[in-house]
Amino acid sequence: MPSFDGVVYLVLLYGALALTAWAFIDALIRPAAGYVATGKLTKPAWGAITGLAVLVILWQGPMSFLGLPAVIAAIVYLVDVRPAVRGLRRGGSSW
Repeated sequence: MPSFDGVVYLVLLYGALALTAWAFIDALIRPAAGYVATGKLTKPAWGAITGLAVLVILWQGPMSFLGLPAVIAAIVYLVDVRPAVRGLRRGGSSW
């Protein structure tokens, strides 16, 4: 039977992995022009940041020295960048 600490760590690991993977996939599917139009970092920059976050979580886990900044980077993308880029309509029309 797994220990309580082991279960908590697995929940944190899979939760952080899901969060960073969601941010990475979302950064890849958004149009590049949306990032520029909202004044955020470029699409390749956010793709690299969130992609590195996924790799850090896979290699070192969420409780490592780089794990917390990786999770924070994914949260910043999902809370700040994603709503701004997602709010833009395709075609440049404001209607």
